[in-house]
Amino acid sequence: MSKLTDVPKRILIGRALRSDKLGETLLPKRIALPVFASDPLSSVAYAPGEVLLVLSVAGVSAYHFSPWIAVAVVVLMFTVAASYRQNVHAYPSGGGDYEVATTNLGPKAGLTVASALLVDYVLTVAVSIASGIENLGSAIPFVVEHKVLCAVAVIVLLTLMNLRGVKESGKLFAIPTYVFVAGVFIMIAWGAYRGLVMGDTMKAPTADYTIRAEHQGLAGFALVFLLLRAFSSGCAALTGVEAISNGVPAFRKPKSKNAASTLALMGALAVTMFCGIIALAMSTHVRMAEKPGEDLLHNGTPLGSGYVQNPVISQVAEAVFGNGSFLFIVLAAATALVLFLAANTAYNGFPLLGSILAQDRYLPRQLHTRGDRLAFSNGIVLLAGAAVLLVVIYGADSTRLIQLYIVGVFVSFTLSQTGMVRHWNRHLATERDPAKRRRMIRSRAINAFGAFFTGLVLVVVLATKFTHGAWVALLGMVIFYGTMTAIRKHYDKVAEEISAAEERPDEYVRPSRVHSVVLVSKIHKPTLRALAYAKLLHSSQLEALSVSVDAAETKALKDEWERRGIDVPLKIIDSPYREVTRPVIEYVKGLRRDSPRDAVSVYIPEYVVGHWYEHLLHNQSALRLKGRLLFTPGVMVTSVPYQLESSEAAKKRARRRADWNAPGSVRRGPVSRPKEPSNKS
Repeated sequence: MSKLTDVPKRILIGRALRSDKLGETLLPKRIALPVFASDPLSSVAYAPGEVLLVLSVAGVSAYHFSPWIAVAVVVLMFTVAASYRQNVHAYPSGGGDYEVATTNLGPKAGLTVASALLVDYVLTVAVSIASGIENLGSAIPFVVEHKVLCAVAVIVLLTLMNLRGVKESGKLFAIPTYVFVAGVFIMIAWGAYRGLVMGDTMKAPTADYTIRAEHQGLAGFALVFLLLRAFSSGCAALTGVEAISNGVPAFRKPKSKNAASTLALMGALAVTMFCGIIALAMSTHVRMAEKPGEDLLHNGTPLGSGYVQNPVISQVAEAVFGNGSFLFIVLAAATALVLFLAANTAYNGFPLLGSILAQDRYLPRQLHTRGDRLAFSNGIVLLAGAAVLLVVIYGADSTRLIQLYIVGVFVSFTLSQTGMVRHWNRHLATERDPAKRRRMIRSRAINAFGAFFTGLVLVVVLATKFTHGAWVALLGMVIFYGTMTAIRKHYDKVAEEISAAEERPDEYVRPSRVHSVVLVSKIHKPTLRALAYAKLLHSSQLEALSVSVDAAETKALKDEWERRGIDVPLKIIDSPYREVTRPVIEYVKGLRRDSPRDAVSVYIPEYVVGHWYEHLLHNQSALRLKGRLLFTPGVMVTSVPYQLESSEAAKKRARRRADWNAPGSVRRGPVSRPKEPSNKS
């Protein structure tokens, strides 16, 4: 089966890379920015809209609070970015929030952070893909009619791109991300020039609409709660910031410096874009509503269920550039594409974190190893599967999915920054250099403010979003936490059980005798090879064992055994119910009962075939026997292979394939090999 799937695998993800080529997959800053920061950068496409959607509950009059909410989000963004710059310098190994919390707050806090991040990474993929599908669907009706199918198709495509390796996928993602960033900055600059210098009046397509407020005249606690809910929705702009601290090992050297520079650049870009879009949305009079068909009114009449509400960024672009203009189309296309690519932040963060958790025995060990293309393939596939499940359950509806969002990331923010405060306290207790102490005190102050602010936001998010779906994210965190705890207990139990005892090692290492049993169905070349191999090992006792299911065949076997003069005693077990596996198992267990300190070695002749379908015709009894014997203490199972002609033909096919390069397998030409040392003096 592996031979059957090898060619399509190489076409899809390319030829396997050697481990010593890992350095070639590390990312320069220009590639790392779109790879790790596409999530927070692309969130400006929907975060401003989420703020206005919440404020619309109180009508247009509440929109004048949006600049203050934007200021609060900006302060939070700068705080988080400054805090995480301390993280990447102090913990460059890639553990990020998980390592910080585990080292400074204990394993339980670390596991809580890991659970929160894993949930948030899955939601990042689901929300980004769903939002991108909805943006694309406004132009292509087929996408809207088949939202779930299209979302799953995009997830599969992103998965294949990431399985090829982060550098190749990073190159693919860099162009649309940079086009999107450039498009937004051009829109902000041109809009500011038109409004401030030229004095033009720019109007969004919804500028003439009015909003029917669900709750008019809000004041006191109700107004505060509404503003806090709008602020928590705007905090979606911060998702993905932690991915850089988790992905430090993927950067080129100096890793910490490059990661910190990328983090600062990402924060500056995201803040400028977010504020610019909010400002243009206010000046162009954008109108948004949670139920646009009912609550948006034109001349006092609801727009109806057929109305499609475009995102804020699309409305602002139409007001600034003009509907159907070249720059409008470019920005609209780049926005839709970058929302798909925003999921790539999770495709880099989830597998790296999964690898670290697997190394700490909290997740299956298969997640720790790299695949053919030096990417953490198992983690990538697991993330894709979880995201597909979420997209299918929620029907690829970004409005429903986004309610689950950002809970996990603020749990990790808060615990991580609290852990960094303890980190600096521990180092300050032993550091005597005044210059270093001043830097540590400054870093501690930044992390302390970050812990306080993100903790406050976490309370706000939980209070305002819990009943709107945040409880699902909390449930996911609990499930991850419980699963990882159970896996760690299992690994610890197994490690304790198989650890070699210091006292009387001979009792555990060397049995008193070895009783060898060769399984025989008929006399042929595989059987004779198994008998010859068993004789070479000089067991204390050697016998052949056959199960009688047909009297005539058993008699023929005995006669030929005697005629050939085989000097190994033949034991026949009668099986009146024509079973083969159970009589062998019972016989072997009987040997163990009679001599508990003896080891029993069972030799099973097997065919080696060259086609996948031939496996269906051979070795089925051997597979069942091996599966049962593995659970019998003190029993060793040895397969004695006999290669059929089809296996030799398969060898020749494999040699021919080794000289063929699948499309996409060559990246930089032939690998240069070191020259042989010269014998010349």
